[in-house]
Amino acid sequence: MITCYVTYKLDPYKLKEFELYAKKWIPLVAKFGGTHHGYFLPHEGPNNMAVTLFSFDSLSVYEDYRIASMKDPACIAAYDYAEKTRCIISYKRSFMRPIFS
Repeated sequence: MITCYVTYKLDPYKLKEFELYAKKWIPLVAKFGGTHHGYFLPHEGPNNMAVTLFSFDSLSVYEDYRIASMKDPACIAAYDYAEKTRCIISYKRSFMRPIFS
């Protein structure tokens, strides 16, 4: 299993737009065989950072998801929404291997 850990730098005046963007992606990850662990939005501390985590069975399954998502109308609409609203300033993607027991 591989978990994708994404940190976002956000426009703090567009948190509602980012929240809508995040809600679009949770079911899309599941649609392509992943498990979404949620988005974590600012509460205390920096007001312009968010985090999300989602897992796939392997890096190759994740790569298949990335390729398929570039052709999927719902995924394209989610990307377009973020671009149109400019709620995301930048992001960093890392991959981790979870340990459960």
